[in-house]
Order: sequence, then C-alpha cells, then structure tokens
Amino acid sequence: MTQDPLFQPLRLGALTLSNRIVMPPMTRSRASQPGDEANDLMAAYYAQRAGAGLIVGEGTYVAPLGKGYAWTPGIHTPAQVAGWRKVTDAVHAAGGHIFAQLWHVGRLSHTSLLGGQQPVSSSPIQAEGVKVFIAGEDGSTPGFVQASAPRALTVDEIRDIVEQYRAAARNAVDAGFDGVELHGANGYLVNQFIDSNANTRTDAYGGSLANRLRFLSEVAQALIDGTGDASRVGIRLAPLTTLNGCVDDDPETTYLAAAKLLGELGVGYVHIAEADWDDAPLMPVAFKRKLRDAFPGVLIYAGKYTAERAREAISAGWADMVAFGRPFVANPDLPERLRIGAPLAQHDRGTLFGGDARGLTDYPMLAAA
Repeated sequence: MTQDPLFQPLRLGALTLSNRIVMPPMTRSRASQPGDEANDLMAAYYAQRAGAGLIVGEGTYVAPLGKGYAWTPGIHTPAQVAGWRKVTDAVHAAGGHIFAQLWHVGRLSHTSLLGGQQPVSSSPIQAEGVKVFIAGEDGSTPGFVQASAPRALTVDEIRDIVEQYRAAARNAVDAGFDGVELHGANGYLVNQFIDSNANTRTDAYGGSLANRLRFLSEVAQALIDGTGDASRVGIRLAPLTTLNGCVDDDPETTYLAAAKLLGELGVGYVHIAEADWDDAPLMPVAFKRKLRDAFPGVLIYAGKYTAERAREAISAGWADMVAFGRPFVANPDLPERLRIGAPLAQHDRGTLFGGDARGLTDYPMLAAA
C-alpha cells in the first residue's frame, strides 16, 4: 500500500499534504443565526474528516451581497472570523489542513437573503429555472425558490468586490486557514464574468476573452495579496459544465486561457469541477492533458470519482489530487476506507441542508459501523 498513488505525500507551497485525497467544499447550511457564524458543530464535522490530505471548507460569502443560500457562513465580520477559528483550530488539532472557499454568488440569490436588495451580476440576465435555498417567510421553514433577477454591476462596484475578496483573504488568514480557494465555478459571480453567454458587457470586463477573464485575474491577485503567498491560493473552475445557466461558446479555449493566466499568477492549485450528475458526459482526457500543459501548479479534479478512477488519474499525471464530495458526507474516515477498500456508507439526502447534528456529525467511523 506504500505505492498507492492516493497515499503519496504532496507539497503545496509550504504545506506537506499526507495524501492526495481532498474533501471539497459542500454547502451544509448550519451556520449559527442570526450572524451566519461557523460554530462548534461545524468544527466537530470538519475535525472528523481531518484525515483528508486537504479540506476545502464550504462556500463562505465574502460580503452581505454575496450570499445566496440560507444559513451559510460568512467571513466578513469579527464574529464570523472568530467562528471559523474554532473550525481551523479543531482541524489542525486533528492533524489536518484546511482552506477557506471564498464565495460571491452574484445572480444566484434571492432578495429575501439580501435584505430586500436585488442580486448583482456581470450583466442583467436572470438565471431562468435556477432555484436557491431560502429560510422561508417565517425564517425557519426552508425551501427552494427561483433566483431573483439581477442588475449589472458598475465598474466601481466591481472594484469594491475585488477589495471585499482581498479583505476576506486577510480574514481567512486571521481565522487560521492554511489558504483560500476562489469559487470560480458552478455559475457563481466569477463564472458569470468568464462565460460568454452570461456576460453581455461592452466595457473592460466584457466582450473579448481577455476582458472576460479580467475579473478572475483581479480577484486572484487580490487573494494573493490578502494571504501574502500565491501558493496559499487555489481557484475552482468548471470548464465544460453548464451549471446554473452559465454557458461559454468556446469553453476549451476559454478555460485553457484561464489556466495559463492562473499559472502566470503563480497560484497554488486549480480545482476542476467536472459534471457529476447521472449520465453526464466525461471530460475528455485530451483536454485534461492540455490543462496539465497550461498550468504548472497542483491540479485537483472532482466529479463522481471512485478510488480506482482517482488512482488512474494520478498515475496518468494529469491530476495531482482528487476530491470526493458526497462520500465524505457519510464517511468521516473516508481516506482509511479508501486505503483498505472498505464499503462506503450512503448519506441521507434529507439532512444535507440545514438542521442539527443529525446527518452531519453522527455518521459512524468504520470501526463503530
């Protein structure tokens, strides 16, 4: 087992990761109210899963207008920073490493989550048919509703958001995170600038590919500035998916250019989200090899990987780490289960979003199971 590709150490900047297994960001909507603060329950949840080579925390909004789902944590108030410190301390005490995923949802929000304000985006295009998770009129009965129509950001507002990311990166460092990951995938704000069919701007942030990548570049640089170390910054991208209404006319060209740009900035890793729904098309290996050529840092892949597919990806050289999302929900000791080939428990879909410890920290370790 010492030659198992999944269990070889890996350097990520100043960190030595003990294995190639990543716990990716997964929204669980259990932040304390009314301040959207990380808490002791979340600390226990992440500490249970500290056997991952790297944990990327759930999407964490960088400013009030960046929130898109009920009961998700923020990282822009002192109380939110203090809450996250509980989490990072618990993970580090258990021997793990954890990055904060910094998140601005853009148009994928609802006025009820924003104090009555309208969501913002690159362009005034509504994400038709896309639903977001809200607390309900009484504040406690959750449900999914159509995302509200957005308005286009002004250039001054774009600059303000870049500064919000810079401040969030500093807050993440203060909270004890080992680094930060920019959520640039799944149809959220950064993605709304990148993809051609979501961006109808005619200024410096729209039109040409270089202009559509400008916001990504400025935010990535802000995160490097905020952490003080490019190797402490990762970027999540979803090159060939069309989640939440973001579609690009030439995704291979667009995302190879994005990967090259991020390599030039020197970020530590790029985290590629593949389509993970049933019968989804597989991302061509030829494209993955092009990404490998374009980006010199660590490449992480996520998307319904089995242990065997993960080992093949790492052995082939186009992946350095592999993220396992849903399996980490019900298997807190997932790395050990993968190492010995033990069966995996299945998660309860009804407890994924909101609630208490049930379906969060009560899944047993293998020995107890």
